[in-house]
Amino acid sequence: MACVETSSNRPYHLVIFGASGFTGQFVVEEVARTVSEGPKGNLKWAVAGRSKQKLEKVLEQAAGVLSKPELRSEVDIIVADVEEPDSLAAMCKQAVIVLNCVGPYRFYGEPVVKACVENGAHHIDISGEPQFLEGMQLNYSSQAAEKGVYIIGSCGFDSIPADMGVLYTRDQFKGTLTAVESFLTVGSGDDGACIHDGTWQSAIYGFSDGQKLQSLRRKFNHKPLPAVGSKLKRRGNVFFSNEIQQYTVPFMGSDPSVVKRTQRFLVEEHQEKPVQYGAYAGVGGIGNIVKLMFAGMMFWMLVKFSFGRNLLIKHPEFFSFGLFSKAGPTRKQMEASSFQFAFYGEGYTEGQDPSLGKPNGKIRTLVQGPECAYVATPIAMVQAALTILNEPTALPKTGGVYTPGAAFAKTTLTDRLNKHGIQFSVI
Repeated sequence: MACVETSSNRPYHLVIFGASGFTGQFVVEEVARTVSEGPKGNLKWAVAGRSKQKLEKVLEQAAGVLSKPELRSEVDIIVADVEEPDSLAAMCKQAVIVLNCVGPYRFYGEPVVKACVENGAHHIDISGEPQFLEGMQLNYSSQAAEKGVYIIGSCGFDSIPADMGVLYTRDQFKGTLTAVESFLTVGSGDDGACIHDGTWQSAIYGFSDGQKLQSLRRKFNHKPLPAVGSKLKRRGNVFFSNEIQQYTVPFMGSDPSVVKRTQRFLVEEHQEKPVQYGAYAGVGGIGNIVKLMFAGMMFWMLVKFSFGRNLLIKHPEFFSFGLFSKAGPTRKQMEASSFQFAFYGEGYTEGQDPSLGKPNGKIRTLVQGPECAYVATPIAMVQAALTILNEPTALPKTGGVYTPGAAFAKTTLTDRLNKHGIQFSVI
């Protein structure tokens, strides 16, 4: 069982590392909103990062936004730097859980994971970088298990809605669910939407390092997961989806790899039947397809070379047609944005033998919520942490490096998310 108690030596339930970063500032606000949901109605927390002045500014901002002047004086500040291991160790020794908001994780994530494992703090991140996530599983899972530490990756929009959405669909299906396809659509207001360029940088380095990811995966020596029912066919690179009535492309984020890791865990640890998964994203009409193709060609040509990567990093707005920017979205843009995952599942209804014939049952579910990157992500991250604090007996029996679905399958995380605006429903 996870150790989740504070003590005189470990005074904080949560420490937000990277609290003054673009995403970190919104995680600070979300923690401040949910202090009453901590153990016994109380949550002890602190913020951490390189600059005391920037951390003070973030607390000042949160105090104003939330009309909570007490944040200025009641929240402690810890100075810690990824490049100073002793400072990370000191931070981790004080925390039950570290909420790690410092990315790109491929550059800055491992020292924090290492410090957490060595100093007994659980770790939650919001990474959408498969190479980092799977590298941490390969390198730290056994050590984390020995220490009773839970390292849980991708606890933001990447990939809680997808991973928990597949499990929710499975649990709602009356029978044996065998395959699910998800279709993501994103809505915005009159001012449009954009994403901070930190995510853009993660994508650039991720695509340029694709071969290293394949090499990393071979080290696991995994056997293919058994397919139950009809094999899920991969759709084309661009197609018109009748499900969401718009042109659609394969989802390029970490969701497919995270869901597959969850399904492998459920097969190997609980002898459950795996669910096949395909992930897609709607892009709208034909005009958007033309833009996407042009941007994609430029991206693929430039990402292969260091000078091209530098160009992409320096000019995110130009090369992404405004989808990514160095400034990030305004609060007005965030308030008007939303996301929706539509899940289409099939399987064998109760009483049907999955080894005989084709699947005979279907189900459709939705996961929908507010702006995905800076509203839904902090909600998901903080609720994941609160689930650890309040439901330690429902987590896997031993520590280790886990996906959200593997860690939270037996918890009430989905119910918690429902209460905070990320809603799961059956259609």
